[in-house]
Amino acid sequence: MATNNNGKVSEYRFLLQGVPFQLVTPAEIGITTSVKEEGATFEENARLKAVTMAQQSGLLTLADDSGLEVDALNGAPGIMSARYAGEDASDADRINYLLAKLKDVPPGKRAARFRAVIAIAIPGNGVEFTEGECPGYIATEPRGTQGFGYDPVFYMPELDKTMADLPEDVKNRVSHRAKAAGKAIPILMKLSRQTAKGYQA
Repeated sequence: MATNNNGKVSEYRFLLQGVPFQLVTPAEIGITTSVKEEGATFEENARLKAVTMAQQSGLLTLADDSGLEVDALNGAPGIMSARYAGEDASDADRINYLLAKLKDVPPGKRAARFRAVIAIAIPGNGVEFTEGECPGYIATEPRGTQGFGYDPVFYMPELDKTMADLPEDVKNRVSHRAKAAGKAIPILMKLSRQTAKGYQA
């Protein structure tokens, strides 16, 4: 898993239960390389991370790039979601910055979506992609204590809750990562049946 983000790692360990691979992070296997996300799309960034870490580790590597797209901000923060309020900003800083940008936008015009793109890099043998999307609206204030990132202000009308209000088992059925991971599972199951040098099962 080409990330050391504890929130993401925890989600993927849950979402990929039953897949016959041991999920390890770069830190756990001694890789200290930092991949600069210089792509112009989620797909490009996911590919960059997956391919770089597959080359460094020699292992089948899964990476995702994900973020929040807000219609009233022309799709921002998008690929800049983690850096929207600056490189060293906290989740609270990013949320406050986003809400300040939307302070004059009425509730009905605050449509948004979370998007996640997964890249699975097979050492020496290409990359496969899956994608997931979760629609919603940006709330006017944070609510809920679960999750991370923009979850406290991402409101889902059909559930009448923000993403941060959702129990983990519910979030892991409806989130953008859950949908992308669900599509990745058949690919990983297929790869688990193949014998290839450099994979660890």
